[in-house]
Amino acid sequence: MAVKVLSKGEATRERICAAAERIVLQKGFAATPLDEIMEAAGVTKSGFFYHFKDKHDLAKALLRRYVEHDTRIMDELFAKADALIDDPLHAYLAFLKMFSEVMADLPGRHPGCMVASYCYQDQIYNREIRAMSMDGVMMWRDRFKQRLEAIAERYPPRVPIDLDALADMNITIVEGGIILEKGWREKGSLPRQVLMLRDLVKTVFEPA
Repeated sequence: MAVKVLSKGEATRERICAAAERIVLQKGFAATPLDEIMEAAGVTKSGFFYHFKDKHDLAKALLRRYVEHDTRIMDELFAKADALIDDPLHAYLAFLKMFSEVMADLPGRHPGCMVASYCYQDQIYNREIRAMSMDGVMMWRDRFKQRLEAIAERYPPRVPIDLDALADMNITIVEGGIILEKGWREKGSLPRQVLMLRDLVKTVFEPA
């Protein structure tokens, strides 16, 4: 696949977003001054405001960029699992295994959760940004639920299970695992949580 070559303006905008993402995930959006982002990105104030009209405009761009990044990762992993395994359950288990490996490489292949960062400081964002955050979460939830429904159709659950709640668990495990890793400063708790979810899905659906 051909790699897109960014224009000078696109490269500058991406550099600003990358710098802002690193700082916001470390400090939170409210505690991140624009001057610090500009310095980290190596742009002047006029250069910054050429690309973003204000801090909320930057917040929208960061959130859109993050959702696209995470969606791309999940799509790639699901596509790889589907190509390897023609079975909804075992393809999902393979996806979770690969996803745990991506999560083990924080912040290398995955930077952290911008949606969670925004939700923790919900009061500083306008209605549009709050709606964007929830739209991203609901999109991921729907993708997980569609997969789980396909599994349940072929493999009736061995115990009563709420597929909505199980789909939500995919999201909450990642968010909770990120908090544990940051709070304990212990690498490995997040991928272990994803693998525990994998064991749960296996236990619920795999025939005895």
